[in-house]
Amino acid sequence: MDSIVQEDILKLLLAMVLGGLIGAEREYRSKSAGLRTTILICVGSALFTIVSRRFSDDDRIAANIVNGIGFLGAGIIFRQETSVKGLTTAATIWAVAAIGMAVGGGFYDLAVGGFVIIGATLLVLPALASRIARANQARQFRIVTTFKHKTLLAYETLFEECGLHPRLQSQQRIGTEIIGIWRVTGSEKAHERCIRHLLNDPEVKEFGF
Repeated sequence: MDSIVQEDILKLLLAMVLGGLIGAEREYRSKSAGLRTTILICVGSALFTIVSRRFSDDDRIAANIVNGIGFLGAGIIFRQETSVKGLTTAATIWAVAAIGMAVGGGFYDLAVGGFVIIGATLLVLPALASRIARANQARQFRIVTTFKHKTLLAYETLFEECGLHPRLQSQQRIGTEIIGIWRVTGSEKAHERCIRHLLNDPEVKEFGF
């Protein structure tokens, strides 16, 4: 077997291993792009890069790989109520494609270095992100109660007394009831303290959080 062919096969196997290790982490966390997906993306990117080098047209095919991965990532991202889901998974497959391209181009140092950094980001930083989220998180509160003069202002005062920062998004009066929706930011403990108070408030008819 030709030495070039052997090297190309080893590149594909390396791409499979690196993509598979990242995919295993995604699979463990039950993400939409798991083991098989990341392997296919990494190996596919490496394969396209190998083919492009044989055609001596690196730039055009490499650019198409980036565009194709962009479309694939966009299909994973979706909006859920007040938050956007899938951004980390979309960024992961984009990064995995870059690893595959580095392997296919023979830049093994970049591929392994990128793999280490990406792996550390996925394994180590979630704990830090969780701590930051507990220190300051945003939630949407929806309160339905009997209409009274300055009713919503009273709840905004409650939010502030609990250490939260409310921003009224909408208000609506239907008959004798008034509905207020706020985007509220603050620490996890402050949210829990406010939620307990509202759940025990007899004047609150409906409460979403």
